[in-house]
Amino acid sequence: MEKYSVTGMSCASCSARVEKAVKKLDGVNSCSVNLLTNSMIVEGDVASQTVIKAVEDAGYGASLIDNSDKENKTSHKETDENSEIKSLKIRLFSSIGFLLVLMYISMGHMMWGFPVPKFLGENHLALALLQMLLTGIIMVINQRFFVSGFKGLIHKSPNMDTLVALGAGSAFVYSTYVLFAMTACAVNGDHSGVMEYSHQLYFESSAMILTLITLGKMLESYSKGKTTNALKGLMSLAPKTATVIRNGENVTVPVEQVSRDDIFVVKPGESIPVDGIVIEGNSAVNESALTGESIPVDKAVGDSVSGGTINQSGYMKCKATKVGEDTTLSQIIKMVSDASATKAPVAKIADKVSGVFVPIVIAIAVVTIIVWLAFGSTFGFALARGISVLVISCPCALGLATPVAIMVGSGVGAKNGILFKTAESLENAGKTDYVLLDKTGTITQGEPSVTDIIPNKNYNKEQLLKLACSLEEKSEHPLAKAITKDARESEIIPLEVSNFKALVGSGVEGIIKGEKAVGGSLDYISSICQVEDEIKAKANSLSNAGKTPLIFAKNENVVGIIAVADVIKQDSPKAIQELKSMGIEVVMLTGDNEKTANAIGKKAGVHRVIAGVLPEGKEKAVLEYKEKGRVAMVGDGINDAPALTQADVGIAIGAGTDVAIDSADVVLMKSALTDVPASIRLSRCTLRNIHQNLFWAFIYNIIGIPLASGVWIPLFGWTLSPMFGAFAMSLSSFCVVTNALRLNLVNIHKDKKYRKSKSIEEKEKKSMTKTLNIKGMMCPHCEGTVKKALEEIDGVISADVSHKTGTAIVTLKYDVSESILKKAVTDKGYEV
Repeated sequence: MEKYSVTGMSCASCSARVEKAVKKLDGVNSCSVNLLTNSMIVEGDVASQTVIKAVEDAGYGASLIDNSDKENKTSHKETDENSEIKSLKIRLFSSIGFLLVLMYISMGHMMWGFPVPKFLGENHLALALLQMLLTGIIMVINQRFFVSGFKGLIHKSPNMDTLVALGAGSAFVYSTYVLFAMTACAVNGDHSGVMEYSHQLYFESSAMILTLITLGKMLESYSKGKTTNALKGLMSLAPKTATVIRNGENVTVPVEQVSRDDIFVVKPGESIPVDGIVIEGNSAVNESALTGESIPVDKAVGDSVSGGTINQSGYMKCKATKVGEDTTLSQIIKMVSDASATKAPVAKIADKVSGVFVPIVIAIAVVTIIVWLAFGSTFGFALARGISVLVISCPCALGLATPVAIMVGSGVGAKNGILFKTAESLENAGKTDYVLLDKTGTITQGEPSVTDIIPNKNYNKEQLLKLACSLEEKSEHPLAKAITKDARESEIIPLEVSNFKALVGSGVEGIIKGEKAVGGSLDYISSICQVEDEIKAKANSLSNAGKTPLIFAKNENVVGIIAVADVIKQDSPKAIQELKSMGIEVVMLTGDNEKTANAIGKKAGVHRVIAGVLPEGKEKAVLEYKEKGRVAMVGDGINDAPALTQADVGIAIGAGTDVAIDSADVVLMKSALTDVPASIRLSRCTLRNIHQNLFWAFIYNIIGIPLASGVWIPLFGWTLSPMFGAFAMSLSSFCVVTNALRLNLVNIHKDKKYRKSKSIEEKEKKSMTKTLNIKGMMCPHCEGTVKKALEEIDGVISADVSHKTGTAIVTLKYDVSESILKKAVTDKGYEV
């Protein structure tokens, strides 16, 4: 994929023309041109020089963007933007100065009798000549419209500047003709002819059109600059220098000179220059710029730090792991920039219209003039209607409707730690019907921790935890690490263990102070010592709750139970509830056994649990749900990558593996599950904003063009002067960009009630109840047995069972397979 900068584009017709020219090239797989950022992304096997030549042949300029020179590229872009706004300001204020004089003469004096110098007094010919000179000066000031417009016409790619140039140029040429006619009348002494022709001058219309369009361009440029504020903010975070250790001394160097494995130091209040690992010291680091999380994160030896974040308190010495374009900040900037440069599917309609918009408008203007002349109107009146059509039509609003919303939406996401890789992913996220969540690391913490410490009679919690941590300290098992971590936090010092043995699949054993100590599963401990029924009951209860009970004993006496589990993240139930309130069905996927999975699923509040699935099983589940509606898959591990790729929208938890992040369409930097509903909420707001922009862009032209052409004059007498047409055109793009900026005000973490999507509503109607015909029920006791068995199934709301009719009417939250319902009943000894 190559990215190019394109110059000379002024409207959507320009971007459509460039895109069409490049797509014709052999070897080009896809091409996307962005009017907002004046950039182009080309995918395929084609030389950059060939692409550049195709763009130049279409009448525009192009150059390849070098990603390696990020700093210069950023500064050059900002300089270009500032110089453009400065140039537009000079043009605008210069034009206004001459326009005020022109309007004073053409309208102030001639319509309202404002005073003028005596030598101009009643000399209408001199006044007309002065109007021509003032208009000519304004045309020279705004010559860019004519150069670009007629250049597009020569290259058979007319654009918005062509419409402006034709409109203003036609008014000037016709007014110049009228001036010559006035001169002829004056020579012949026909003063009435001079007076009559003086009212057919349109010099002020030509000047006003150019000035108002320049005003609109300046407002548009200023607003477009605002849309990239988020991206500029990210770029400004990149530190310019770093303090590295060279030959035992601290040396300040440009950040570009930092290499991998260099040792750098960061003092309190300084920005961390590149990604690295802390090798000395500790501190609290503000990572809000990357994750959106305002609370500082504590960093100690061995912890990773990211470039662009701020060291708030302590002194740290770090080893560089990622530099240049590989840093987290650089990758975020690249993702936001690339997302803004791509096109959303919703923009296709606007692109198709933009490609033919200007030629159609020119044709309508010509037809308008011909029709009014055919109906007996004067040439001046007919020309005014044609000019109005040219200057009110605005392809810019159509071209900007989608990219400005995508740019602002991507920026809002980045500020909140949500990164959309493409415009398509930003659009599709909001259309999600089903969210499939991986359990480990997504719903849960991803690492086991101690949940229950239950000492047996004659022992206390401290004695139990001391025995357990002493045994488990030498074990490498993840469950052992959870116990030793909990003991450290409780400031318990482990005892010396001799003859330690780790028994695979069973437990651990060793000698502590001359006494044999063991720990492990219920089955293992039961095989070597007597376990009371009370302990067994508690162990089974913990197991049913999705936890792993570990029993510890010494000298064949049970000391107690320590339960370990991969606990649910604090925000998971809230996130899942938010998704449900948005009308989205939530499904949990896990490789765990069904008992553990159902326990966690129930706590989390998901609609359905699919347990015992391998990576290919997750992929299969995604494909099955895609047949019912749009699917978002959320995961963090390598085993989630195939499912993330298959889903309509793959969402990767930021703390997950690089493989998962590479396979995903959306990356959550904070690793918070609440960012999943937030990303969907942002997508919906952005999509709604795009629809509003497109609606106003289309409706503006649909209403404006007929009004300008004079369609309503015979019915209502409504006319539109070219000046008001130009004013409307100048505001159209500004309004679209300003509307997109409203996305900055959206609170994406605020939960709202949403109407359920049609696919879910239809599915729920179809699968709300199921009726089972059951044989073997003889009494109310049988009814109770069947009812209890069915209502224990996840997804079953209630079961209405009758032994008299031999039926069970099951009410469901969602579609539960018939085999699961049948098995629950047949396991109790009945026939279904």
